[in-house]
Amino acid sequence: MKLLTLLEIGDLTGLVIFIIAIVLVVLLVVSVFVAAFVQIIYEWDNKRKFTSKQFWKTVLISMLVGGLISGFVCGGM
Repeated sequence: MKLLTLLEIGDLTGLVIFIIAIVLVVLLVVSVFVAAFVQIIYEWDNKRKFTSKQFWKTVLISMLVGGLISGFVCGGM
């Protein structure tokens, strides 16, 4: 499917889906970087271990906060 075909469906539905997908991908990438930074700080003294479960919970929380900020900015203050 071409990108143009996705945007040509009526009622701007494709554009909305495309924008939401871009926001989700950007939030995921930023959240992974935030979680990696948190992991580096958490394991700084080598006494504690940052588990995979904690990592993905941090990614999820970061994505939720990013989504709230995005909704606040895009929805108007």
